[in-house]
Amino acid sequence: MRIRANTRSIKAICCGIPWLALFLALGCSPAAQRTVTAKSTKTNLPPPPPTLAAPLDFDRDADGITITQQEAIPEDVRAEYAEAVRVLGEAQYDQAIPLLLKVTGQAPKATAAHINLGIAYARSGDLDHAEASLRKAVELNPHHVAAYNELGLVQRRKGEFAKARASYEAALAQFPDFHFAHRNLAILCDLYLGDYACALEHYQAYNRLVPEDGDVVKWIADLRKRTGRKEKS
Repeated sequence: MRIRANTRSIKAICCGIPWLALFLALGCSPAAQRTVTAKSTKTNLPPPPPTLAAPLDFDRDADGITITQQEAIPEDVRAEYAEAVRVLGEAQYDQAIPLLLKVTGQAPKATAAHINLGIAYARSGDLDHAEASLRKAVELNPHHVAAYNELGLVQRRKGEFAKARASYEAALAQFPDFHFAHRNLAILCDLYLGDYACALEHYQAYNRLVPEDGDVVKWIADLRKRTGRKEKS
């Protein structure tokens, strides 16, 4: 995921590195290869709760889900933010981190900047700072599905599986059709928690939302074979 600036909008894009190439490119274990940060399709959220400072708009395209939140950001900060997004998108995490730290210092309530800072830290392997940045994003906007999703990824990598599950479930509580949270929760339940009923439920939910993902179709079949669960007619 990375964040972009656009006039007074600040965007969080849940994809950062291409889907399924994400952990393969970084050389992680086969189990981790199933995890995604996002990708996607035009999606509408329900009206935001009154406590939300600004509504979130969702757009899906070939590159990922773009989450836009209107925030009053000074022109000079937007320029710095755009540069941070550029280097983050090029996987130059060591360069992105100081830029995003500067942005969050100048615009401390910019949720998207904290999310992208968390992502940059996570990609660089600094999971503690990643978690701190993502928790700050959740504190600023407790309805931001991307913040919960990315937090869940970090917690899973830290071996905090119960916390990761709670984060994915929090994302789905805000937006039940956030398919990446379904996918990541299914993988967590399947490979790390051994909760196969949960895994099947969320693989199927993801499959209903993204039927063209052939990998998940195979994982559902594999899970049914391993557990002896028959497909409901």
